[in-house]
Amino acid sequence: MTIVNRLTVDGRDYFLPEPVSELKRDILEAIKAGGGYVTIPPLRGGPGIEVLFSPGMPVTWTQLDIAGEQPGTHADDTVDADGELNL
Repeated sequence: MTIVNRLTVDGRDYFLPEPVSELKRDILEAIKAGGGYVTIPPLRGGPGIEVLFSPGMPVTWTQLDIAGEQPGTHADDTVDADGELNL
């Protein structure tokens, strides 16, 4: 089973390999600090992309099973407007 994480930031999707725990922490810290840039790593090699995160910006995490198991086997994590990470 291959897990790919989809990070949706203000309507734009970024696909990320595991692990993402450090990235989630970095995003949460940027939001709590009032905003800041976080490097989103690429799915396959490359430099990544700098994304500006700010309080109130919609951010959603979705885990996708690429192996094609049962539909609906995903977990959603969100960061709410107060910067709280909902796991």
